Amino acid sequence: MPNGYSKVTWIDHTEYDDTHIHHLYRPLVSSGLAFGSKRWISALQRQCESLTILMSSAIPNRDKPTPISSIGKKSMLKLAQRMTQKFCRGVCASSSQKWSKLEIGNIDEDVRIMTGKNMDDSGEPPGILLSAATSVWIPVPPRRLFDFLRDVLLRSEWDILSNGGPMQEIANIFKGQDQSNSVSLLRSTAMNANQSSMLILQETSIDASGAVVVHAPVDIPAMHSVMKGADSAYVALLPSGFGILPDGQGMEETGSLLTVAFQILVNSLPTAKLNVESIETVNNLISCTVQKIRAALRCDK
Repeated sequence: MPNGYSKVTWIDHTEYDDTHIHHLYRPLVSSGLAFGSKRWISALQRQCESLTILMSSAIPNRDKPTPISSIGKKSMLKLAQRMTQKFCRGVCASSSQKWSKLEIGNIDEDVRIMTGKNMDDSGEPPGILLSAATSVWIPVPPRRLFDFLRDVLLRSEWDILSNGGPMQEIANIFKGQDQSNSVSLLRSTAMNANQSSMLILQETSIDASGAVVVHAPVDIPAMHSVMKGADSAYVALLPSGFGILPDGQGMEETGSLLTVAFQILVNSLPTAKLNVESIETVNNLISCTVQKIRAALRCDK
């Protein structure tokens, strides 16, 4: 083009079998929001903003008591990026992650539980892993639901692992023009002695196509090294969190499709056998979390 920019025309055709799509997602797919251009243009724009900040010599952050160097911020952003990618692979049963779906009779049919083994990936704890996910409709607009889930002061209303206490944000790095797109480091104010060595790394991201709130417990010494610029590839992560999509019911966005997912370590020995109690625990964790979110937002079932 005369101004030195390039103009790209991208035509995308998608075929799908409607009978294989869960009834919750059919309005979203038929509206064009699931596979249409609005979705991938929003994703490209958000990713460009994130990469621009990652490559910048000065990465913006809030005025927090924990100072982080520029190289430390980049290392922390890379760790958060890996965390969110690992979360999405767990939800989507990506072929890059060796998950095996479990068929369990006493588990809710709308909850998908998968298992995997980690024997040589230093980026996650070694042993037997479980990934569990479900999707529900929440009669709340996506932005309101996103703001609720990312609010550290409200986290105790849905996070049963917070021991009923609020979270303290000790560091935050912006990833885009919308300051809701950020990576933060949280600390529970109600931790017991066994949890005193853990922090929570969280990434929150939203655009016109949807949002994610992903978090994972991280070891304090490891995070201190990352914040000083050390390689974050060796920090073990098991992410959990939420995916939020518009329900596709209309322009008013009165409802959201909320995906809740957890990844947990069942046994630190890769050769151990999976037990039913662990499966029931993660199933109950998902069910309880959804119930708490509905109650906090005053949603009728």
